[in-house]
Amino acid sequence: MTGTTAENGSSPTMSRRQVNEAFAGILIGMLVGILSTSVVNTSLPRIVSDLHGDQSTLTWIVTGALLTTTVSTPIWGKLADLFNRRRLLQIALAIFIAGSLAAGFAHEPTLMIGARLIQGVGTGGLMALSQVAIADIISPRERGKYMGVLGAVVVTGTAGGPLLGGFVTDTVGWRWNFYLVIPVAVIAMIVIQLKLIVPTRRGATNIDYAGSILLIAAISTLLIWLSLGGKQFAWESLLSWCLGVGAVVLIVVTLIVESKVKNPVLPLHMFRQRTFTLAVVASVSVGIIIYSVSIFLSQYMQLSRGATATGAGLITLPQVACNLIASTVVGALISRTGKWKRWLITGASLLTVGVFLLSTLRVDTPFAVIFLATPLVGLGLGMLMQNLTLVVQNSASVLEIGAASSATTFFRSLGGVLAVTVFGAVLSTRVDTEIEQGLQQADIARSASGLTDGNLPNLPALSDQVRNTVESAYGQGVGEVFLYSVPFAVIALICTIFMPNAVLGTKTGIQQLSDIVLDTASNDLDTVNVPRHSEKLGAEREMALAEYSGSGSDRVTSAASPPNTSSS
Repeated sequence: MTGTTAENGSSPTMSRRQVNEAFAGILIGMLVGILSTSVVNTSLPRIVSDLHGDQSTLTWIVTGALLTTTVSTPIWGKLADLFNRRRLLQIALAIFIAGSLAAGFAHEPTLMIGARLIQGVGTGGLMALSQVAIADIISPRERGKYMGVLGAVVVTGTAGGPLLGGFVTDTVGWRWNFYLVIPVAVIAMIVIQLKLIVPTRRGATNIDYAGSILLIAAISTLLIWLSLGGKQFAWESLLSWCLGVGAVVLIVVTLIVESKVKNPVLPLHMFRQRTFTLAVVASVSVGIIIYSVSIFLSQYMQLSRGATATGAGLITLPQVACNLIASTVVGALISRTGKWKRWLITGASLLTVGVFLLSTLRVDTPFAVIFLATPLVGLGLGMLMQNLTLVVQNSASVLEIGAASSATTFFRSLGGVLAVTVFGAVLSTRVDTEIEQGLQQADIARSASGLTDGNLPNLPALSDQVRNTVESAYGQGVGEVFLYSVPFAVIALICTIFMPNAVLGTKTGIQQLSDIVLDTASNDLDTVNVPRHSEKLGAEREMALAEYSGSGSDRVTSAASPPNTSSS
């Protein structure tokens, strides 16, 4: 049965069952996007070997997908504010399928890198559009529990992907890591097509092509500089300076253009809203911590404590479990009570304590500290990640839900890239210093130590004395990396404390949009033609939604900003 009124967060055109079915399709699409990255990680050495590539190939297989995913996210978000979101989801899935198919058939490094670039564009669309589509069919008040489930899927895909990828690679071959996600993506396309009901938009006539091109160029240059600096070229080289200066210039030009165009990809006026700005800053901090913990804790376990790759993965299970619990339980509690701020503050507080405990890591740190710290980090991230997006969606104009939602994902990814690059350089420098000092104290020449510049040490091949030096160096270095992460956790905490405690809305995105355009039309009947009968939304709402586009959007935008309500 199709609902005609909004009740408990369902849209005016969808019953509770239809909402859940559409949500399942969105989740499936989100899952394949996450798996596209996580399943490949464990098969990278085999891929590079079979394609006769080198370390540069491995770097670009990872960096290429990350680059296009990050760069395309805000573009997809803005497109979601202009065009039919179901159609955009289908396009993103189609691009993802094409990239996956090409990667599976790739027989040389260049084709594989190109396929990953294409796959990344589709993944960026899935990351951005999934949350926007959820906002269309579920009200902010009800959205908490759905965001909790979405967060659980993200964690499951991220944590389970490497295990699945390793199993597939060892049994049927690495190419099936790309093939197996294709039928799942097709299922997502079918479910979304049949179950997701969204308003038809004609699209705006003034698309910000200049801003889109500049944003892609600016972020691409920045990410290439940060990701490849110190690996493919020296930081002090001419190429590094050109990329760094070029990135800064392009970012400045992008900001100037975006401040002047009529329909910007990233509406800068959103930063004048305190909730949005604080959520973006918190998202950057969360991204930094997510990537720091996932990458550097694994290095600590393998290079400082001598654990295997499997053992290093198992050490994160308490974090994953607590993340799942916090994400789903807190999401349900937010939907039930409508109270969100207390959970964000609690999550940021737990995250700060957890990261601080990790900053005490050394080569001889008791494992009890790790088993206490990682659950705290998991609980904190589970309370923060998806709920930051929820708060942004609740405060944003319904006409800019896409841009606002994708901004949190975009800046979180950007924070992750910064963490990997900057903290990776910090770790490398600190480890080299500690190893040099240790070798000098032991009166061992580096040339005789068995260590190779530029490569990770092979601990079993080292003498006991050199191995102890290396393990101590990585223990010290990783601990310092987490110490530098603590201020970012504190920043996230401060941001959550100062966020306005706005009441969660009870209308879906479709309801808000139809009400806004109807209100605008009632003030100026000449702007909307007399509509025909509609069995879905009612005559007035169907035409109001269909008429939202282009020249009429300016007047609607002024009416679309939600009231600044706060709970005491």
